[in-house]
Amino acid sequence: MADAPLSAEAQVAHDRTHPLTVEYDLESPSGHVPVDSLAVPPPAAAAVRAHSTDTLVTGIHDQQIGDTGTALATTTTTTTPPVAAAPSLADLEKNVAGDYELVTWLPEDPENPHNWSSLYRWYITIVVAGMVVCVAFGSSVITGDLSGIANEFHVSLEVTCLTTALMVCGFALGPLVFSPLSEMYGRRPMYFASFFLYTVFNIPCALAPNIGALLACRFICGLFASAPLTLAGGSISDIWPIAVRGKAIAYFAAAPYAGPVLGPLVGGWVGLKCGWRWVMWVNMIFAGVMWVLGSLLPETYAPVILGRRAKKMREETGSDKYVTEHELGAKSFKEALKETMVRPFVMLFVEPVLLFMSVYIAMIYAMLYAFFFAYPVVFGETHGFNDGLIGVTFVGILIGAVFAVITTPYLERIYLRTAAKRPGGVATPEDRLPGMIFACPFVPVSLFIFGWTAYPHVSWVGPAIAGIPFGYGMVLIYYAANNYIIDSFSKYVASALAAKTVVRSGGGVGLAMATFPLYHNLGNQWASSLLGFIAIGMCAVPLIFYKWGAAIRARSKAAN
Repeated sequence: MADAPLSAEAQVAHDRTHPLTVEYDLESPSGHVPVDSLAVPPPAAAAVRAHSTDTLVTGIHDQQIGDTGTALATTTTTTTPPVAAAPSLADLEKNVAGDYELVTWLPEDPENPHNWSSLYRWYITIVVAGMVVCVAFGSSVITGDLSGIANEFHVSLEVTCLTTALMVCGFALGPLVFSPLSEMYGRRPMYFASFFLYTVFNIPCALAPNIGALLACRFICGLFASAPLTLAGGSISDIWPIAVRGKAIAYFAAAPYAGPVLGPLVGGWVGLKCGWRWVMWVNMIFAGVMWVLGSLLPETYAPVILGRRAKKMREETGSDKYVTEHELGAKSFKEALKETMVRPFVMLFVEPVLLFMSVYIAMIYAMLYAFFFAYPVVFGETHGFNDGLIGVTFVGILIGAVFAVITTPYLERIYLRTAAKRPGGVATPEDRLPGMIFACPFVPVSLFIFGWTAYPHVSWVGPAIAGIPFGYGMVLIYYAANNYIIDSFSKYVASALAAKTVVRSGGGVGLAMATFPLYHNLGNQWASSLLGFIAIGMCAVPLIFYKWGAAIRARSKAAN
């Protein structure tokens, strides 16, 4: 059942309370209303009237899951859905208050994703979360048999680390293209095309004749696999109204972290029994299954669904007066791509909130990927585990992530209670930070436990248990930090999240490449301690922003 339709005044009040999403929940008995009949015009129409469409923000989604990160709220700049014969922007500027009819949902509209059955929406949620798990799994599964690659191609283990690092590089670059494309053509075509190509490029990975071919194809895999990381959270937001979205997001939150942890677990045993090439075949099979499931998903992005309806109405009536709110604020792909490519880097240099939160997220992400190479040193070289057993030790991180997912709804309830006490019932971005402050100490504690129990004469249980507090702190920190960025930069949230994605992936690449030399040169104890001390220093970031974040944002042109 859809929420009751809102009056124009109520819709404005709703948007002020929930400034990050436009739900496209306006309904009318006829399925369309004159634009100039609304007491308060839609934001896009107001923007056209003011000739300021270049700063319009209307409910476009980011994930990255995972990004994928974790999808907690969703917004970016608009682009045009594939609607033929839509009025031009110049026409709209001349006649916004004229004869145009805004296409809306019908009451109890069966095409409105919010009206689909809960069971079907949970099915969609599980599939898109599974695609994120698949992508994250693919980035780390190759670590299950790095020695096999090194021996076959006669390269060092440091070079084999590039098989993971370059795929993570692809994660950073792909969303810059897939995000604006999804706003033009919808979620479904992006899932279909990108995951098909990701599946296909696993074949040359498995058949690679040399290390260069393997590395090149892994990078290409990362480019195409990145689509679910940026789109999955948007799909979830498409189908769940704000009031009931929290539970779906809470369960989805662990997907970007479950995948990398499952990778070595599966890859270790497959590599041990069948070799690294079969690791790639298994990854291709997993990707192929998820591609089939993803291809069967319906389109969920409301502006595209309504855009198709508007196109059909124009064709049937021969009139071009039927438009969607999305079309009123339309941008070309070139404009959207330019914003996506340039604005994030500008914001990184001028927005301290975005810079330091992105660096913190990058540090956590980098430490996760560092463990994929530190665990073989500690459990393989120190304790003599084979690759299969090394993979089993990652279960500790997975357990911690599960505990974090259980904790997340509780933190969300605290946030909502805090919001209720604020003037007007609207929370500040800093109200997201107590959860992050609570989670910060778990990461350095885990690193110190991991390092100082990593002696040959100490049981392997010590470093294995260290993964539990790391997984717990990692998920909660990312959950809070991602929300804080979104709440702080709702006007330019796509650019802010793109900047975060680039920094995060860069951190993962850098530390992954440095892990083997770090642990071999400093030893298990001091290498882990160095990372632990960095994690302690970063704990100051949420404390500083909790106290002075509002003052810092007040000096910003982009922040709320």
